[in-house]
Amino acid sequence: MISKKIEDAINDQINAELYSAYIYLSMSSWFDSANLKGMSHWMGIQAKEEVEHAMKFAGYVMERGGRVLYKAVEGPETEWTSPLEAFKVAYEHEKYVTRRINDLMDLAVAEKDYASQALLQWFVSEQVEEEANADEIVSKLEMIGEGKHGLLMIDRELGGREDD
Repeated sequence: MISKKIEDAINDQINAELYSAYIYLSMSSWFDSANLKGMSHWMGIQAKEEVEHAMKFAGYVMERGGRVLYKAVEGPETEWTSPLEAFKVAYEHEKYVTRRINDLMDLAVAEKDYASQALLQWFVSEQVEEEANADEIVSKLEMIGEGKHGLLMIDRELGGREDD
């Protein structure tokens, strides 16, 4: 049985994961409107992953005898000044999610909840990948500066992201 403290914290994380999906869906729409279909595609897959993360947490809570309580999801930003700014926001958001996951792990350790620690270890590893991916794109966009040819090359590259 899951403790109430862990259950509440994971319910908050479920909301955070769904908010992450909203951010990436909003970015996908913005990129699409800018005719950057590859970046739109990349963000769409990112949004889908965030929903999968929320569902992984929800399944865990239910499996442990807890109850998932879905909360209202705040509306995300809808405008960015450039692809670079959007990806910088995405990178900062991933660092925020990492801090949240680490806080959950701290709570699971304090509560001596080994099952939750095992689940959270997967998310700790996942966040390393999430941050690295966003950081790499930011670095590439910074490298090309205002170059339209480079932007189109990165857009094409991101359009090749496969749906896991």
